[in-house]
Amino acid sequence: MKKIESDIYYVGVNDRHKMLFENLWPLPNGVSYNSFLIADEKTALVDTVDIAFCDLFLDRVKEALNGRPLDYLIVNHMEPDHSGSIRMLRQLYPGLQIVGNKQTFGMLNGYYGIAEGLCEVGEGDVLALGRHRLTFYMTPMVHWPEVMMAYDGTDGVLFSADAFGTYGALDGGVIDSELDTARYRDEMIRYYANIVGKYGSPVRKAMQKLSSLDIRTICSTHGPVWREHRDMPVGIYDRLSRYEGERGVTVVYGSMYGHTEQMAETIAASLAEHGVRDIAVHDAARTHASYILRDVFRYRGLLVGSPTYSGQLFPEIDSLLRKIELREVKDRLFGCFGSYTWAGMAVKRLTAFADAMKWETVGEPVEQKQAMSRDTHDKCRALGEAMAGKL
Repeated sequence: MKKIESDIYYVGVNDRHKMLFENLWPLPNGVSYNSFLIADEKTALVDTVDIAFCDLFLDRVKEALNGRPLDYLIVNHMEPDHSGSIRMLRQLYPGLQIVGNKQTFGMLNGYYGIAEGLCEVGEGDVLALGRHRLTFYMTPMVHWPEVMMAYDGTDGVLFSADAFGTYGALDGGVIDSELDTARYRDEMIRYYANIVGKYGSPVRKAMQKLSSLDIRTICSTHGPVWREHRDMPVGIYDRLSRYEGERGVTVVYGSMYGHTEQMAETIAASLAEHGVRDIAVHDAARTHASYILRDVFRYRGLLVGSPTYSGQLFPEIDSLLRKIELREVKDRLFGCFGSYTWAGMAVKRLTAFADAMKWETVGEPVEQKQAMSRDTHDKCRALGEAMAGKL
């Protein structure tokens, strides 16, 4: 239990066991599931935690309540890593009123069979706890349809559901001033790209809705409580929701026997020689897509290389492109390259992908037959130079 304000307590947990978030995205540094207890004239818990940590979580809630009953549970987000302990919580506190919106309650019944003791709220509704008054803002598709946020105007605290969240367990501290926040920056970008990336427009609408509030503390459901450095997560979400890439290039390739890899290395060297300093080179067969997506969201330039594989793209490249397409990434500068032994199709398919995404194509696509030649080398250098010039 950690005090956030005079009567607001952190009662969340760390998960250092789970290997993959959503069974998809690597968690080398774990993840936190954040929950907050407001101990006012009325008591209110904001979200719960994954069922795997329910016992520890309930002990922390009891400690924060210090013998008092729990009056309200506010459900900002129904994803099971935040709602998983609701049924056990209701059993422990049978008089508990569950606060949510209409979408929340459909999921609550579907997941946990709970359909009674509900308090429905809508846009701008207020829940008075005493000194604290929570105003609710509907923020659908950030990143589920039922998502809402609760704002405490008394202390300027925004309980933001998954928005402004990040991978990474909390190492000792909870509030940003107690932690090295620099290590959470890359993980927040990766989290956004993996989890929220498709929903740029809803994120923008939510940020506009919240823009007039005096937000002094952000309590997300994952990662640090943001206070001294709250401009960092707000800035990251603002830029990424606009699909606004930094001046840099992601070079990603697939390669079976090293020939496409040689092309990628030549292009990366040309980028550096022509003044690009932020270059991320990824072998799609060795680097998890989670990290490649992070860099696709981070940098404006994207260069993709693939050998022709059974008349198609290299499978890992094809899979990555589907993930980028799903997230509807906008406004990237794109170039492509590839190799083949007897019949080339990769470059044609990469070009078609860029056209479908409505991206600007930079330079001339480079396609080599069999091993690297001097002519191919020069064309790869020209492609790198063209991208550097565009940036």
